[in-house]
Amino acid sequence: MTVPDHVLTLAEVEALSYEVLVAANVTSNIARIVARSVRRAEADGIRSHGLARLGTYGQHARIGKVDGQAAAELTKTGPASVRVDAKCGFAHPAIEIGLMELTKLARESGIAVLAITNSYNCGVLGHHVEDIADAGFVGLGFVNAPPSIAPWGGHTPIFGTNPIAFAAPVANRPPLVIDQSSSVIARGEIMLHAQQDKPIPKGWAITADGEPTTDPKEALKGSLLPSGGYKGAGLALIVEVMAAVLTGANLSIAASSFADDAGGPPRTGQLFVAIDIARLAGRNAFDSQFGCLLSAITDQPGARLPGDKRLAARSSTARDGVKVPDKLLAALIEKSKH
Repeated sequence: MTVPDHVLTLAEVEALSYEVLVAANVTSNIARIVARSVRRAEADGIRSHGLARLGTYGQHARIGKVDGQAAAELTKTGPASVRVDAKCGFAHPAIEIGLMELTKLARESGIAVLAITNSYNCGVLGHHVEDIADAGFVGLGFVNAPPSIAPWGGHTPIFGTNPIAFAAPVANRPPLVIDQSSSVIARGEIMLHAQQDKPIPKGWAITADGEPTTDPKEALKGSLLPSGGYKGAGLALIVEVMAAVLTGANLSIAASSFADDAGGPPRTGQLFVAIDIARLAGRNAFDSQFGCLLSAITDQPGARLPGDKRLAARSSTARDGVKVPDKLLAALIEKSKH
């Protein structure tokens, strides 16, 4: 039986998200920042980080797995480096204040780095590097997460899905954004399939015994497969060093799950780099060369740029709204009242 959908405008998605978070004892300012991230996820068609995750955000704020009232603390650690302690709060407000200082330092020094520590789920990593590119810089982002990928040849998860993201400004269009997980698929997609009682495709995950599975619940107990096999596992290790070891955050193996109520705050980390184009090629030369590269891709029949699917979704959701399963909507509306 098909689950009926209800259509919300993006403004309604943001308003509902804010209400759910405030009802969970999240401060008004933090709730606004996180609600905007939910809206952006839904706008880009990234449902696993949109309303489907909102109920968990609220629940974790209620039980203290994330501190909805934490005041992130920024420390400038060098001429071109800054660190923000999220104080076990949402990553979004910590990243927001950190990016303002990061772009300032990158403009002064040519390149700068931002470390976020003791934080929670940061939502869509690509959105944060997109903000760096919107400010005129090339941006890189790294984030670790609770364990879900086994090392190559093993079956016990050591790394999170550990995504890496890249963004660069493009003349006369939104920035190019590449946001990819170290695993074949993001863990959030597995969670979304579990919520909807839908099987996952073969090749996404293995059970705790190392056997292939199409059951999303078994996949969540087992291990996601690294993207590209050995190379994906290597990428997960690189991200772990950048996002956890360099920032002083918990390693993935020490982080509690973003999905359930067990354990205390995850205390994961994020790391961002901003590179000033003007200090290297110069903006005009960069735009010319980058434009030539992108044209070489798009001129090929059937080829498309990374992120084009997001931009298409952004256009359609702005026009048509977001379809939300009635069961999910009813549950969120109920949470917004408590």
